[in-house]
Amino acid sequence: MKSTFYLLCLIICFFTSCSSTDDSSDDMIDDPINSTYFPPLTGDTWETTSPTDLQWDSQKLTDLNTFLETNETRAFIVLVDGKIVVEEYWNNDLLGQPFDRNSTWYWASAGKSLAATVMGIAQEEGYLNIDDKTSDYLGNGWTNMSQDKEDLITIKNHLTFTTGIDYNVTDEQCYDSSCLNYLVDAGNEWYYHNGTYLITHDILQVATGVTNNEYTSSSILNKIGMSGQWTNTALFTNVFFSDARSAARFGLLTLAEGNWDGTTILGDSAYFNAMTNTSQSINEAYGYLWWLNGKSTLRFPGSTATISSSLTPAGPSDMISALGKNGQFIDVIPSLDMVVIRMGNEPSGSLVPVLFHDEMWEKMMDAMNE
Repeated sequence: MKSTFYLLCLIICFFTSCSSTDDSSDDMIDDPINSTYFPPLTGDTWETTSPTDLQWDSQKLTDLNTFLETNETRAFIVLVDGKIVVEEYWNNDLLGQPFDRNSTWYWASAGKSLAATVMGIAQEEGYLNIDDKTSDYLGNGWTNMSQDKEDLITIKNHLTFTTGIDYNVTDEQCYDSSCLNYLVDAGNEWYYHNGTYLITHDILQVATGVTNNEYTSSSILNKIGMSGQWTNTALFTNVFFSDARSAARFGLLTLAEGNWDGTTILGDSAYFNAMTNTSQSINEAYGYLWWLNGKSTLRFPGSTATISSSLTPAGPSDMISALGKNGQFIDVIPSLDMVVIRMGNEPSGSLVPVLFHDEMWEKMMDAMNE
């Protein structure tokens, strides 16, 4: 059954907290915020935990590291209870220098999940409402559609890939009005159309009156000790770059549901819950620009086919993931109080390398003796 699922995935991709209960006490559960370690906002200090203390299998962990290194991984970090259990760096950075803790790498589409969190903070601070029409911020004519169809599209449709804009385009990165044509009414189709996501950056900039980098820094980065920035490259627009530990900080913030060591970063629990749960009826494995494991069906990027499987069968069912091209992974697992970061390249070149992600998690679970 699993090999059949993998073959189907390959065909599709080609074409396209910590909770503990004491029996002696009734319903006593640790507060995940209070039991989770948060690193200082500045400096290199970050507490660690030994894999041996967690009773992980050292040989299988070595096998996992070998698998990652030989598959062009640059950085791999595992946090448990906020503490670093594994931190490895391999191969070279984008300039050909040895990759290390200070090296930066692109998030690719994993940056979408950061954008969704920033959007939630902007809504909480009163700059926008995701139920507003996109045209309320960008004006009429931001698409090549009739006004009545354009007015059906809200910010939420961009966050959930349900704008109804035609994805049969030569350049799926293009979001000029000439590239944005009508296919179906908003809300009636799910498709991983990157151009419709990129528009959220324009909306945010208009709503806040500052650049994306300025607002992302003031709303998140500066408050949790992250570094990084949105950058335009020759091939892509608004791609986030950072070091691996900054990605881990963002994963830890998400694990704590928008709280950082007692400081509220994203305090709108309704938005957070909507962001990290099924957002529409077409692809139940997708929230607001976050991928969701443990669902019975899903759609992959570049396809309109619905597959009867979870996103990452080998991984924990409650895992939510920021996933990007070439294997940029930020995995958040509340049941294990765990964050996993992987940066690098990946041989398949898939928009979201689901097979590689699943194989990584199969080896992870073996190493953890789960």
